[in-house]
Amino acid sequence: MRIVLKFSGNMYNLMRQAGYHPHETGEEKSGESSFARRLSIADYPRFHAYVELSGQELIINLHLDQKKPIYRGTSAHSGEYDGTLLEKEAERIKQIAGL
Repeated sequence: MRIVLKFSGNMYNLMRQAGYHPHETGEEKSGESSFARRLSIADYPRFHAYVELSGQELIINLHLDQKKPIYRGTSAHSGEYDGTLLEKEAERIKQIAGL
C-alpha cells in the first residue's frame, strides 16, 4: 500500500511516533529508509515500511510481513500489500502526521 503525504517534518521522528523502528534490510533503494512495527511481542507479523522524502512529499510503501523468509539468502516472505489491516494502519499514520 502506497501512502503519499504532504510533509515537511522529520520522517524518523514521525515513524518513531507511530511506533516504528529503523529496520535495515539491505534492499533499500537510494534515498529510502526502512522501518518496522511489530503487532505483538513476537517478531512476526509486523508492518514494514519503505519511506522516502521527496521534496515536500513523504512516500511510504507499507506492507505486512506475515512470517520470516523461509530460505536463507532470499527476501521472499508471506507479505500482504492491501486489505483492511493495512488501510487502518495507513489512516493511523496519517493521523499521527496531522493529516
